[in-house]
This record gives sequence, structure tokens and C-alpha cells, in this order.
Amino acid sequence: MPESTAASPFGLLRLPGEIRFGAGAVAGLVPAVTALGRRVLACADPFIAGTDAFRQAIAALEAAGAEVLVVSEFASELPLHEVEACAARANDFAPEVVLGFGGGSSLDLAKLLALLVRHPGPVSQYYGENQVPGPVVPLVAVPTTAGTGSEVTPVAVLADPGRALKVGVSDHHLIPHLAVVDPELTVGAPAAVTAHSGIDALVHAVESFTARRRSAGWTAPARVFVGRNELSAPLSLEAARLIHGSLRTAVSDGADLPAREAMARGSLLAGMAFGTGGTHLSHAIQYPVGAMTKTPHGLGTGLLLPYVVAALRPVIDHELAELAAAMGLEPTADAAVDGLRSLVADIGIPTTLADLGLTAADLPRVVDLTLEVGRLVDNAPVPDGVEVRELVTEIAAAAVEGRTPRPLA
Repeated sequence: MPESTAASPFGLLRLPGEIRFGAGAVAGLVPAVTALGRRVLACADPFIAGTDAFRQAIAALEAAGAEVLVVSEFASELPLHEVEACAARANDFAPEVVLGFGGGSSLDLAKLLALLVRHPGPVSQYYGENQVPGPVVPLVAVPTTAGTGSEVTPVAVLADPGRALKVGVSDHHLIPHLAVVDPELTVGAPAAVTAHSGIDALVHAVESFTARRRSAGWTAPARVFVGRNELSAPLSLEAARLIHGSLRTAVSDGADLPAREAMARGSLLAGMAFGTGGTHLSHAIQYPVGAMTKTPHGLGTGLLLPYVVAALRPVIDHELAELAAAMGLEPTADAAVDGLRSLVADIGIPTTLADLGLTAADLPRVVDLTLEVGRLVDNAPVPDGVEVRELVTEIAAAAVEGRTPRPLA
């Protein structure tokens, strides 16, 4: 049968078997986890492992008869040697279920360990897309920040010293079995963490909504990121509405529960959208920027977003107007770009790559490394007649100089 064309509407979502959202949702964690197994491998970064919420969850699991191994000896960027060390402990323990509890690094490590317990290493053989040969150990994800959306996505990222950039394992088998999103767990997160993770969630929403439309390709192995589609787009818009309307308050008043609830829901919806729709150039350019400046992921994607959408105006003008309307702004592309720029500044994100220490001399390296992130670059809606290298070069140069990108189309 003939393939669908790019113009034909199609929809695709890949999600956990169950998603639980709401204040107090973590109260049901114990029966949900023990229904999957009694040997529980719990991943939490060193900070989260010391919190009352995590300690209470582990104590409740043990009181219910579960045997729990806590893994918390890892850095936020998940260096390969630490992933391998954690995997060795996990294999010795032979868990029946893996619990990820914390921010993106905790959830990503949980995904990687669920993979490496079921399938032999090295983890490098799974880099890229659709390399996981089958199901992994059942995974329960409990985010404590509103940002990464990792609790519902098929991607885990780590740092391999043999590579210039972070690398990812992207496969639908990594999608958690259950996501438990309790906004109360995000209360008290530091302002900088809230800002960086929160703006990254907005980037997920905007980039999944503006990602290149593709054909469905039903008869071929599907990409992990298939571009904007009819099922992801409404989630992107609602996520943008929620995050734009609550992020300033969540940063300025970390105890504001309505803002925290809106951020947690917006981050969740953005994760649901980009888990299949995908992200594009803000994320692709951030990979080398983050590596070269040692700055947080969300800081980089948030800084870059206004430059990226301004450069892509020739092909996403209509989408930007829709995003502006969803965010409560005048329904124009100009309002969307200005609104994103204002939000980034208001929550304390630097506004230029020069603020991070990059100069024009760094641009060739940034561009070369960006173009290596093919799965994201290929998802970008590049204007007709424009070379991708030219586009990325102009975005990066504008972001160094703090100016609007020049039109290339």
C-alpha cells in the first residue's frame, strides 16, 4: 500500500501504561510498585536520597515487605563509569522493578539500569534510536522537578568521555510502566532549579509544536521522534499555556502550590508531546553549548529558544501565533517571540551565549557539534532553500551577539 504523504494528518503517542497526576499521588506508590515486584531498585540522586519524602517512600516499601536497594552514587550528568558501576550493583541485586525518584538524572539512570539488568552491556551498543532489543525491567518514575518530562518519555541521556557530546538511548522500551506526578514533591525546589527545569519544559512544548511535519511511515520502523502530529499538538499547546502562566510565580514563590501544580501538569503534558513529536534546534545547539560552558541543560535551551523561533519565522509563523494565543498573548508570531524573550529574562536566564563565555571564535565548533545531533536537527522545520549549517550558524551568531537572527529564506 502507498505511504501517507507529509500533508496527510496523522497522530502518534507512546506513553506509560498508567499516569497518575495530582497532589498526594505519591501516597499510592507502595501498592503500585509492589504489584510489579518485591525486589526494588530505587534510583535517587544524593540530594533527593536525603529528603524526607524519599526516605518515607523507601521505609513504606520495606514495611510492606519489599527488599530495596538504593542507588544514589551518581553525578547529575550521569558519567558512563558511574552508570556502569550502578549497573553492576543492579545486576547483582536482580531487581524485579526499578523505581526512579527525583529529577531527570535519577529517572534517566533508572531507565538505563532497567535496560542493563534485562539486556547485557555495554550501554554503548544501545546509543541512538531503536537499538533496545526488547522490554526492560518494569519501571516506575516519580519526578520531583517540573521540567524534564522523563517520566513519560523514551529517552535517557548520559555522558560518555569518548564522545564530545552527551549521548542518548532512545527507544520506546524505555518508557516507564507507571508515572506518578505529585506536585507536592516539587514544593521547595530552589529557584534556579525551578527556572532551569521549568523553561526546559516550555522548550519541549514549543519545539514539539513547531517540529517538522513528517509522513506517518506506518510500514517502516517508526522513528522515536516523528515530528508534530495531530495527537501531540494539543498537548503542546496546553503545556505552553500552563507553563507560561505559572513559571514566574513558581520561581519567585516556591511554596505557591497552585503554581507548582500548573508547572507539574505542564511539564507532564510537554513530556507526553515531545516523547513522540520531538524537540529540535534549541536542544541540538545546547548540547555543544552545555559541554563547552559547563552550564545546566535547561539554562541553555531556554536561552536559545527565542533565537531559534525567531530564525524559523518563515516556516512557523502560524504555529507561533497559535502558541501566543495559548499563552494569553496577542495571537501573532511577534507576540510569541517577544513573550518567550521576556519570560526567559524574568526568571533569570542569561540572554546571550556571550554571557556564558562563548565568542565568535567558538561558533565553528558549536555548529559542527550541533550538526552531529542528527535526530534533533532533522526534526527542525528548516525554511526551503536554506542550508542547515547556514541556519545553525546564524542562530548561534545571533545568540552570541544578542540580536535578532537575520532572515535567510
